[in-house]
Amino acid sequence: MDFSTTIIDWYKKNKRNLPWRNTVDPYYIWISEIILQQTRVDQGLSYYEKFIRHFPTIQDLANANEEKVMKLWQGLGYYNRAKNMHHTAKHITHELNGMFPTTYKEIIKLKGVGEYTAAAISSFCYDEIKAVVDGNVFRLLSRYYGINTPIDKTQGKKEFQELANELIDKSNPGMFNQAIMEFGALQCKPIPKCEKCPLISSCIAFNEKRTKELPFKTKKIKQKKRYFNFLVTTDNRFIYIEQRLKKDIWNKLFQFPNIETELELAQFPDYQQLINVNNLTIQSSIQVKHILTHQILYCKFWLLVSNEELPEIENFKKIPIHELKTYPVPKVVENYILNYL
Repeated sequence: MDFSTTIIDWYKKNKRNLPWRNTVDPYYIWISEIILQQTRVDQGLSYYEKFIRHFPTIQDLANANEEKVMKLWQGLGYYNRAKNMHHTAKHITHELNGMFPTTYKEIIKLKGVGEYTAAAISSFCYDEIKAVVDGNVFRLLSRYYGINTPIDKTQGKKEFQELANELIDKSNPGMFNQAIMEFGALQCKPIPKCEKCPLISSCIAFNEKRTKELPFKTKKIKQKKRYFNFLVTTDNRFIYIEQRLKKDIWNKLFQFPNIETELELAQFPDYQQLINVNNLTIQSSIQVKHILTHQILYCKFWLLVSNEELPEIENFKKIPIHELKTYPVPKVVENYILNYL
């Protein structure tokens, strides 16, 4: 059997039963693909089910409050995905009469949709012959064909896309795309299951003992270190929060008032001017290391307690403590709330 026939046969026997595989509705496929862009299936599944339950139609998503969308996304990271998804739902609802585009050429124009996502939607829903190339596909093709071209360079991306376009089963492009991604996700994993692989006899990387080398990347991610001091200021009834509005991580999410400095709080007296509250004492502090793709955050939470009711302070929201759970917050802040408040 050739490559395409082999992986499609494997897929029919081994595919996971995932809800977005039981529909050709472009709205549901789109939601699943946006969630899975930077997320593993086992983590993304519950988010997909939650979004479909709250927003069963694209009009429901378009009409939703942004804070609700962000709250439901909380914990997935890469929050621009949620904002772009909300924007696109509004665009389709109000500018395209609620009709999801039906061709790759039109789908790729949607905000937050790139070549991979457009190919997935157009092939799964409309049988358009457009090959998907994601991390799983890069890994499988580079190993099977022994390709050394860096996958993080323009030349490599072009080479792999052209190869995938040649391999795609033109009579069943949607299933081929599902199969090649699933094969990479379950079989040709970062640590591959070579002993059970139906492609083993003709896999160049296996036969040349190069599975650990491929796929090849030239760049190593550089991680910037940042130091956040969250001022958890409360009178045991109310608490202050603020919204992150700058172009930075966690845009539009809420957090406790934050001072970004490597200094200890006692060495940074400006915090008392920022939190201008009488009889404020530091009751406790904990530090948490939070790792993002390009940043390592050292987050210190300072519990500051006043024995008088908190006053209103400009730029901060004063809310009852029990309402904290209704606001979308970064995962590291959510963990603190769940464990310490």
